[in-house]
Amino acid sequence: MAKWYLVYLAQSHPGFRKAELESVADLLHIEASFESHDIDHPFMPVLLEDDEQATKLAQRSMFIRGIYELWGEGSDPASLHADVKSKSSHYWPDYMTCSFKFDLVGYQGKRNRKDQVKLFESFAYLAFEGPIKMKEPDEIFTILEEYHVVGREPAATPDRMWLGRQVALGQREFKLLENYHLKHRSYTSTTSFEAELSLITCNIAQAAPGKLLYDPFTGTGSFLVAAAYFGALCFGSDIDVRVLRGKDGKSIKTNFKQYGNGYLLGDVLTMDFTHDAFRKSLQMDTIVCDPPYGIREGVKVCGAKNEQRFVGKESVLVDGQLAHTRRDYIQPKKPYELDALLDDLLQFASERLPIGGRLCFWMPTENDAQQESRIPQHHNLELRYNLVQSFDKWARRLLCYVKRDGDYVGTTLTKDQRTVKNDFRVRYFQGFNKQPST
Repeated sequence: MAKWYLVYLAQSHPGFRKAELESVADLLHIEASFESHDIDHPFMPVLLEDDEQATKLAQRSMFIRGIYELWGEGSDPASLHADVKSKSSHYWPDYMTCSFKFDLVGYQGKRNRKDQVKLFESFAYLAFEGPIKMKEPDEIFTILEEYHVVGREPAATPDRMWLGRQVALGQREFKLLENYHLKHRSYTSTTSFEAELSLITCNIAQAAPGKLLYDPFTGTGSFLVAAAYFGALCFGSDIDVRVLRGKDGKSIKTNFKQYGNGYLLGDVLTMDFTHDAFRKSLQMDTIVCDPPYGIREGVKVCGAKNEQRFVGKESVLVDGQLAHTRRDYIQPKKPYELDALLDDLLQFASERLPIGGRLCFWMPTENDAQQESRIPQHHNLELRYNLVQSFDKWARRLLCYVKRDGDYVGTTLTKDQRTVKNDFRVRYFQGFNKQPST
């Protein structure tokens, strides 16, 4: 029989929490509703079947700090005690003889030690007979409190209180994010994607054991490293051979070796994504990437900006070998529109993903002109999530698409059909002062 649990969520990137939790629950085949989620509050009740489901959610989600079997709630100690006595008395006999301790979690406020002890002792009516153990008890009973801030100071008393039996703590409580932080990573560059959002992105993309994940703009492999943490088999490509080869003996392979999952790195290819070398029947279970925005340099693909310069040079020999067939040959590159690249990405995903497979990528936009018509669409792909991370004058969106079957009737919105051009690089260097192109 399903019962209520209280989820304690991290407050980083709150706008991404519901999408990640829904994606994780779907991946784990857990039926749960997160409609009670509120981005302004870290505590969320959720109805689950049992502790096993709660533990699986906590161990997979990057946002869950802890999950607790909910015994009661209130606006003050008196109402909390009344609710605990009313709703959870049937739980008490199961914990009469186990070792236990009480803990207190405060959000935006806290109690001094004397008040904590007094609050703990007020639950004496539970009448537990087991020993109190401060280290490694059989059960931890946690009082969770949420305070509001008045000015710059927390209120003297909490607005809401809960009592719960701790079921599981999330991975961030075991320093996962610290271990994966870029400052601790062997091989990075100025374009390496941050660790926390890489892990969150791969959760929304549903990376998992037995799945093949592909990043067409790999760089130093931030998404591949995150996907490997979840057990996915990782492949990547990049047009820049230098970033794939690495520097000073360090490369993507050393990152995988650092985290002990080198067996999950399939390969990385030097390749222009718009002219891929994959066999047509190769299927990717999920695609995750951060396409080049063109801030440090414009988006480029293989080809010549001035093709006339290369006419007649196909037969140029170097040491008796055709120049373009040599291993040290560097393919010329030409500028490419970000909008065109995104259309190529959606088309590639529609051909390569299985039904239910996901494409997740980041797209830059401006905060002063966030027209939804900028978002690319493909008739075989359902836009499942459109999540925004805002900065000062610009933002980036995490777009998540799901491949649907032939019965799905979607819309196609290519760069030529979108009413607003995503000329992000131009507007970035103009300071976003001019109106967007149409």
